[in-house]
Amino acid sequence: MSVRISLVGKGGTGKTTLSALLIDYLIQKNKIPVLAVDADPNFNLNELLGVKVETTLSEVRENLLKNEVPDFMSRYEYTEMKVHQILIENRHFDLLVMGYPETSGCYCAVHSFLSNALEKLLRAYSYIVIDNEAGMEHISRLNLKEMEHLIIVSDASIRGINTAERITDLVKALKIKAENIWLIVNLCPENKKEELKIHVEGITKNLEIKFLGFLPQDNSLLEYELKRTSVFEWKNQLKSEAHKLFEKIFS
Repeated sequence: MSVRISLVGKGGTGKTTLSALLIDYLIQKNKIPVLAVDADPNFNLNELLGVKVETTLSEVRENLLKNEVPDFMSRYEYTEMKVHQILIENRHFDLLVMGYPETSGCYCAVHSFLSNALEKLLRAYSYIVIDNEAGMEHISRLNLKEMEHLIIVSDASIRGINTAERITDLVKALKIKAENIWLIVNLCPENKKEELKIHVEGITKNLEIKFLGFLPQDNSLLEYELKRTSVFEWKNQLKSEAHKLFEKIFS
């Protein structure tokens, strides 16, 4: 069975960066093959992984809505074929990009075809890492509702940490089953850890959330982005500290 790990958090918390670092960690630990799913409409996980996006699942979805299916194929066969065609394949991981939100139209049948094709695809991977938008709309619509790990990423602010509580409420409302819910506080200055830890403990003690720890601000990220250096080539404090936190999940 695949181990499904979903990262969620409001914009600007660094969850896409942590998604990429988690994929790097899994590959280093030989926990492969990995399927990376970019479920944020403002997708850019591919840039951190050093691959180029040609087509998204949204385009497949819109073609299904328009019924652009060859006469010699069923809609399910066409959907399964297209899902495999848009996979960005790499040595140790593949990437699937969900794409933009839905336009107007009835998507009920489309969702059924896509969710069935995706469920079959997911079974081929040992680990699945899903980089989500804060609202988790794609997970809800495509029935990706069961996972081993849900990682909430917050920035180093009271408002950000409070978002963890709202996300857990959303998880319950969407009837998403997560065996483990974790919280990471990212972009945290060293001198704020103790103060924020008190607030984190106050939030998590009444919720089914396990606090993984803090991650530092790292000025080397901008340099890596400017040089378009993939996460697999990073050598910095953030990567080292993130791997230590991920070790707690899989130990």
